Amino acid sequence: MSDQPTPMMAQYLAIREANPGALLFYRMGDFYEMFFDDAMAASAALDIALTKRGTHLGEPIPMCGVPVHAAESYLLTLIRKGFRVAIAEQMEDPAEARKRGAKSVVARDVVRLVTPGTLTEESLLEARRHNFLASFASVRDDSALAWVDISTGEFRVMPCPPVRLAPELARHAPRELLAAEGSRLDETAREAGAALTELPAGSFDSGGATRRLCAMFGVETLEGFGGFSRAELSAMGAIADYLELTQKGRMPLIRRPLRESPGGAMQIDAATRRNLELTQALSGGREGSLLAAIDRTVTAGGARLMERRISAPSRDLDQIHARQAAVAHLAGDPRLTADLRESLSRAPDMDRALSRLALDRGGPRDLAAIRAGLTQGTAIAALLGDDEIAVLAEAARDLTGHDDLIDLLDEALVAEPPLLTRDGGFTAPGFDPELDETRALRDEGRGVIARMQADYIAESGVTSLKIKHNNVLGYFIETTSTHAERMLAPPLNERFIHRQTTANQIRFTTVALSELETRILNARDRALEIERGIFARLRQAVLDASGAIGQAARALAEIDLTAGFADLASGEGWVQPQVDASRAFVIEGGRHPVVERALKRKGEAFVANDCALTEGPTPAIWLLTGPNMAGKSTFLRQNALIAILAQAGAFVPARRAHIGLVSQLFSRVGAADDLARGRSTFMVEMVETAAILNQADDHALVILDEIGRGTATWDGLSIAWAVMEHLHATNRCRALFATHYHEMTTLSAKLPGVENATVAVREWEGEVIFLHEVRKGAADRSYGVQVARLAGLPPAVVERAREILHQLESGARDGARPAALLDDLPLFRAAPPPPAPVAAPKTSPLETRLRDIDPDQMTARQALDLVYELRGLLASG
Repeated sequence: MSDQPTPMMAQYLAIREANPGALLFYRMGDFYEMFFDDAMAASAALDIALTKRGTHLGEPIPMCGVPVHAAESYLLTLIRKGFRVAIAEQMEDPAEARKRGAKSVVARDVVRLVTPGTLTEESLLEARRHNFLASFASVRDDSALAWVDISTGEFRVMPCPPVRLAPELARHAPRELLAAEGSRLDETAREAGAALTELPAGSFDSGGATRRLCAMFGVETLEGFGGFSRAELSAMGAIADYLELTQKGRMPLIRRPLRESPGGAMQIDAATRRNLELTQALSGGREGSLLAAIDRTVTAGGARLMERRISAPSRDLDQIHARQAAVAHLAGDPRLTADLRESLSRAPDMDRALSRLALDRGGPRDLAAIRAGLTQGTAIAALLGDDEIAVLAEAARDLTGHDDLIDLLDEALVAEPPLLTRDGGFTAPGFDPELDETRALRDEGRGVIARMQADYIAESGVTSLKIKHNNVLGYFIETTSTHAERMLAPPLNERFIHRQTTANQIRFTTVALSELETRILNARDRALEIERGIFARLRQAVLDASGAIGQAARALAEIDLTAGFADLASGEGWVQPQVDASRAFVIEGGRHPVVERALKRKGEAFVANDCALTEGPTPAIWLLTGPNMAGKSTFLRQNALIAILAQAGAFVPARRAHIGLVSQLFSRVGAADDLARGRSTFMVEMVETAAILNQADDHALVILDEIGRGTATWDGLSIAWAVMEHLHATNRCRALFATHYHEMTTLSAKLPGVENATVAVREWEGEVIFLHEVRKGAADRSYGVQVARLAGLPPAVVERAREILHQLESGARDGARPAALLDDLPLFRAAPPPPAPVAAPKTSPLETRLRDIDPDQMTARQALDLVYELRGLLASG
């Protein structure tokens, strides 16, 4: 047996070797096949059957495959499981290969490398989220981060020192991160949920980057885009190089890069985003996050814009005020807002349709999406009219001027085109005369032949003339021998060409009939060919207008977001916050948007609270005490979320809000083990606290909850005390500091600007009632034992805890040492004596009467009489 692979397998192995690190989808007819290790890996990941095909080096070759028509669903599974996939297509018709000989192999080549950051198919993407590919580059002491969404064309870059990389990745949540080989960014990428792809150093060469970017944008120089540092060019150039690699030369439609200023947005680190559940709940998924609670957008583009605004609230006052003015305008005109939202709901995702068309992965429905989006945009611009609100006026201008393209697409496309170009049927009747004629031949061949037959009867005068068809002759004209004499004589013999004589019939043909036969037989293929040409022309017309279409898509997203914020404000009673450059932070009647939404679903009301971190030369810090379950964490979080909403340009859940610009937002609320890095809960807490103390400036807002609780009591108190002093004296920021260490409340008398606040509770007959109301002052106790009882601890444990707490508190008042108090405690009895029998409660006449009642058997009159009877029993009891 020969160890030489077959020609086909040799081709497979060569393509596989040229694309390391990716599963190879090898096109064979209607299937993508995989062999060897790829087959075994794909079989396990996709749960599909593993078979065998031939042998290699004496061993059977493992094989599995997926249908081409269903490939996208399999690709999605593989990408989510961390695979990359190389798509090798047939580059010629198999018939052409057969002409070269029996052993010839169909030419194949990889046309695309599918990776997490380079997805464009609708089925592989989340419509309401970006799919970013990020790139981090360092050049000497300079570094930068670039990111692109090839499904929408969004392309940005910013300076990014290594210490800021994790927070920025948390903000953008890229699916894939590019870095130079040996970057040691595995852990950083993992924490951000991104797949790390390391590229050779040459991909990050800043000189080569300039050439690649100029080629990508078709310009001679990048000067028109603004100035970029070498690190920024390096990061962007690596993206261009990677897109060239993965798209195999078919570059996506990318917008010109925008440079972001590091100080343009509120800085929010990864821990804070996680703690505040901005775009994703701690439990995983979108539900329960701030984004889910406030998202009233009706378009995919508007939803993506909202996520960007919430992830990066602005620090530009003019921008914030302009966005607020637009929201206020629409909130004050509910009819206009409703009309806009109804029209927006019919606008498809033009950004992603445009991207697919640019990559030649689009179809007729993408053209229809452009048509529908521009049509709805024109209607929306008409609704806005000559609006004087800057944000809305600019958006309305970008929605106009597309009439020629709309008319072209309207004339060319049917109302509901098919998904794929190869299916045909998307061109409207009347748009192309040749296509209409070809379709008539394809669909009405019999009718066309019947009309030709009638013409020939009239011309020859032979009424028995028939046009028939068989598999040997094809179409032919047939008549009897008697009538054929006329057709064989001049001048008809020049028209009708004798073809065959049988016993009783004579058969003819004509040049026109032969041509018609050829056209009928080829009509289907010709119709598809004509439609492919029409699609190419329409696609090019759309790409020629891509800049204006992109602006229109962004305008729709802006209007959608503004209308969504307006609908939220008017529907939930939110107010326009005052945002300025001061250090004020005054909230009256503030509410937590996520918790309030959850309570409303249960029919319960949310208790609103005030917060006043007063303006002045000294820092404003509230030291918040009170029991667990009383709502401290909710109060802390709601004020942070109000700041985010205000600087995102939205209204806020409060009666009134005055917020001085927040430069940085830090939240350390709750913690968990980080076992992967060997960090305990307390270590995680200290790392996050250290990040706050080392970075917070005087315009920061800091939210801290229970600092020091993960260690011994006195250690924890010492750390919390020192952190508070540092925030006050060094960071000089606004802060909400929740603690169970009541000893810290004495700091309000020692540190100017520190004020005590507490979450109120009420005790009633041994029960603790949480009022969820924040008041000035300090809590006198933590009510921990009561909360433990509510949590379901065994009664014996709760009672023992009460005894220990009473003895410790009594001893502390008498000046005894804690160790001595603990030494004197009697040991817990594992088997406590059974409780004394409790006398059965006396039953009142009122209770007895109520038990005897069957409400279902009572008439209205009897019920009224019963009410008076019960009132009498109550009075006598």
